[in-house]
Amino acid sequence: MSTEILLALAAAVLLDRLVGDPDWLWRRLAHPVVLFGALIGWCDRTFNRRRLGDEALKASGVLVIGGLLAWSLVCGWLLHWLFGQIGLFGLLLETILVAVFLAQKSLADHVSRVACGLRSGGLDGGRRAVAMIVGRDPETLDAPAVCRAAIESLAENFADGVVAPAFWYAVLGLPGLLAYKMLNTADSMIGHKSPKYLHFGWASARLDDLANLPAARLSILLIAVGAWFTNGRKAARNALGTALRDHGLHRSPNSGWPEAAMAGALDLQLAGPRIYSGALVNEPMINGSGHPVATAGDVDTGVSVFYGACTALFVLVAFVFVIVSIV
Repeated sequence: MSTEILLALAAAVLLDRLVGDPDWLWRRLAHPVVLFGALIGWCDRTFNRRRLGDEALKASGVLVIGGLLAWSLVCGWLLHWLFGQIGLFGLLLETILVAVFLAQKSLADHVSRVACGLRSGGLDGGRRAVAMIVGRDPETLDAPAVCRAAIESLAENFADGVVAPAFWYAVLGLPGLLAYKMLNTADSMIGHKSPKYLHFGWASARLDDLANLPAARLSILLIAVGAWFTNGRKAARNALGTALRDHGLHRSPNSGWPEAAMAGALDLQLAGPRIYSGALVNEPMINGSGHPVATAGDVDTGVSVFYGACTALFVLVAFVFVIVSIV
């Protein structure tokens, strides 16, 4: 964990907070994650053959994700080496690249649009906005369910869209960041338990669970600090207590941590039964003692807690930078 990496990370967190993902830029250029998705899609079409047996499909998936991760590590190392040849300008370019792979402002903007959609367009407006950020069928959601879906997406994506990329960049530099984003993109595309991907995507899903493990646990501390900034000490205690108590109620080994922390911070019930692709996912409510009806105001408060957690992440990185610089 070098001072240059920590300095670039702190600057990238700040840059992403202020600028985010400008629509005008990504309308003209392909976002790196889009390129990752195209490569994963090609591998899926080429190596996920139905005529293969289950074990052969699983082996094929292991080789595919192994190759994709190796490619990402090499690309990350080459980019870091190239940036290192051009001094401060190279450090600036690396900072910009790291910021591209973070998702603070873009995530908060998308979630805030759900609250705005509900206020300006009613239930239909909320459903249209939430459909941009969740996989569940928006037509099955009433207004409180729309709000819960937005808040759950905010919490989950804080862990794997902000904390995890920052963590892996801090630990392994650009190779770690690119490998994590490749793995996370692969999980979202082929890591499903559908008949097509149950075996081929098995390795991607399991590795993604492992890669997100440290960030998911760290995220509850950051959300607790964000809750303290927003709603005071009691909200921070509720965030930590609910995360420690209820994280296991979620089907994911990682998503339950930030979602439970956010539920406690807002004193709100989250998760519960919901529909994905026409299938009912029947899960217990997280923070069952919280208030049951989520509102657009809860979405706004959730975004405030999220931004407080992002501020806590920036302070943490800056603090570690100072400590490493002194040592």
